[in-house]
Amino acid sequence: QVQLVESGGGLVQAGGSLRLSCAASGIIFSINTMGWYRQAPGEQRELVATITRSGTTNYADSVKGRFTISRDNAKNTVYLQMNSLKPEAAAVYYCKSTNPYLGTDYWGRGTQVTVSS
Repeated sequence: QVQLVESGGGLVQAGGSLRLSCAASGIIFSINTMGWYRQAPGEQRELVATITRSGTTNYADSVKGRFTISRDNAKNTVYLQMNSLKPEAAAVYYCKSTNPYLGTDYWGRGTQVTVSS
């Protein structure tokens, strides 16, 4: 059974930092592309950042230079370091895994990030 469990969300003041974690089980973590997405109330879910099996990263323009995605294959965990948070970053943040060979996607249940101005 595949499980992606996000943690690390919470309330932070604008300008502050948070580090999200996503622990995966039931997948061959090292071969999966891992990603972070977010969804604010009334908005569509949007890409935040992805990291491939080789460590290639991709970021939404709105977070470039402030957010960093990383992975630890030994711990089956992907991270999102978020610095200089802005109020518009408030959303539920979801972890996603994509098997590049099978094309299968799995999602976590999300973790809430709230940014106070």
